[in-house]
Amino acid sequence: MTDKTRDQKKDQLLAALDKGMAMIHLDARRPGVRVPENLRQEPHLLLNLSYRFDPPDLSVNEWGVRSTLSFSGSRFTVAVPWSALYGITSHVTKDFFIYPDDMPEEVLAQAQMIEKVPTDQPPFKKGAPLLREVPMDEKDAAPAPKEPTAPPSRAHLRLVK
Repeated sequence: MTDKTRDQKKDQLLAALDKGMAMIHLDARRPGVRVPENLRQEPHLLLNLSYRFDPPDLSVNEWGVRSTLSFSGSRFTVAVPWSALYGITSHVTKDFFIYPDDMPEEVLAQAQMIEKVPTDQPPFKKGAPLLREVPMDEKDAAPAPKEPTAPPSRAHLRLVK
């Protein structure tokens, strides 16, 4: 991994964290990754990070990311070097940044399989788009907003002496 890629990952993660919660996508099998034992063989592990988590010990530096997170109610200090991180998602803006050069082979193959959905078998037609516009039934349509009524011409409350 180049210094430029590391700096891009760092900058994009910091920008996402400045806006709120961010999710990182990582290969937990890579050297230097520290996660709970039951997650160490995961090629696609997702971790949520935020400056607002308790304890607030999130650290993003030249090496990577460190933070104490909760796993099934137990706290664990995770460590993720930049070389293991291959995706960043912002929960706030829904932006997603991916680094395919750092993706594990099986995750990359799975992503390629999604792109190669067979379109020559029912219900797909060969050459037909995978997404199409579906007309909405009248019953599904939102009711038309009510027009505001005119205020009463005179006050409906009277002063009684």
